[in-house]
Amino acid sequence: MLDIKFVRNNPDVVKENMKKKFQDDKLSLVDEVIELDIQLRLEKGKGDDLRAKGNLAAQEIGALLAQGKKEEANILIPAIKETKRELPKVEETARNLEKELRDIMLRIPQIIADDVPLGKDDSENVEVARFGDCTKPEFDVPYHVEIMEKLKGIDLDSARKTSGAGFYYLKGDIARLHSAILSYARDFMIDKGFEYYIPPFMIRSEVVTGVMSFAEMENMMYKIEGEDLYLIGTSEHSMIGKFIDTIVLEEELPQALTSYSPCFRKEVGAHGIEERGVYRIHQFEKQEMVVICKPEDSAEWFKKMYDYTVEFFVSLDIPVRTLECCSGDLADLKVKSIDVEAWSPRQQKFFEVGSCSNLGDAQARRLDIRVRGNDGVKYIPHTLNNTVAAPPRMLIAFLENNLNADGSVNIPEKLQGYMGGKTCLK
Repeated sequence: MLDIKFVRNNPDVVKENMKKKFQDDKLSLVDEVIELDIQLRLEKGKGDDLRAKGNLAAQEIGALLAQGKKEEANILIPAIKETKRELPKVEETARNLEKELRDIMLRIPQIIADDVPLGKDDSENVEVARFGDCTKPEFDVPYHVEIMEKLKGIDLDSARKTSGAGFYYLKGDIARLHSAILSYARDFMIDKGFEYYIPPFMIRSEVVTGVMSFAEMENMMYKIEGEDLYLIGTSEHSMIGKFIDTIVLEEELPQALTSYSPCFRKEVGAHGIEERGVYRIHQFEKQEMVVICKPEDSAEWFKKMYDYTVEFFVSLDIPVRTLECCSGDLADLKVKSIDVEAWSPRQQKFFEVGSCSNLGDAQARRLDIRVRGNDGVKYIPHTLNNTVAAPPRMLIAFLENNLNADGSVNIPEKLQGYMGGKTCLK
């Protein structure tokens, strides 16, 4: 959410940003916000005048009564009554205007970074760099479910009976590999200096609206019927929400946190749920990284965070590339975003396995997270998040890139300790 003062003073900048994001349908919101802001300030001014009038009358009445001038004091009593009668009406009008203003402000996108490439959708994202050897094996690489089934590691038929499409049972060595990857991802981030968390897997609506846009919320979140609770789509939601309505001391920054959680997503508007795959699913697990930092440090942290993901995947012998998200592909709260994509030897192309986002002050402003500087002045920090690893999707890349011609799967050295010393799955 933008600062209302910024919108008030820079309406053309806000509108131009909407055009860059191909959201011309939102242009009228800027004018609505400015008009509501004028009305709100007028009502608040009326309230201030009424309170001042009432306070002055009360002081004068007190002074007159102290002098024994009861009749003169009685003349001022109607002014007190008028204040008591009119002030609640003005305050209620101001509260309604404030709510209406905030609701519209929540729909206005964050100002994107100057160097974000312009484009309508993800087809216009821009490749930044590649890491690892993207080769085509001399043998045919089977579909990932076939690899798992040959290793007796997946049961989709039973999952369809218990839960429907988009769910799975992992078992045996594949289930162990899934857990091993998450354990390695956890320790990888701890070694980078991040503090490890297991957060709540449900959050209240005020946290949901604080960490994501309405469109994301509608397409992603599962609501708990009869309660003000939602299942998280990523632990970023809980981790940023942890700081709601708090003042962080500047010496406590940066807050570099890594968190494990299951994740639940409706995947509304996605490309469908595969009956025979685990690429797009309703339930998965993830190791996340979250940073809260001073505004001037967020660009540095942004690069550092996606570099960590690249390093993590390369250490597991998985080639990856980084992709700069174009303006039209950025969610409304994002200033800048880099996707990390893994190489698929079977498809001979890359697919997304993680996303690193700089959200500027959007989430912190919505959640009223502030920092008290060493000089005593308060300011709003920046928040960032990034995927370390999100199996079982990343298992697809792992299995394809570590597959041998005989159907066995190599276990990289980094994972062998988590797999009981196994060097290969057969």
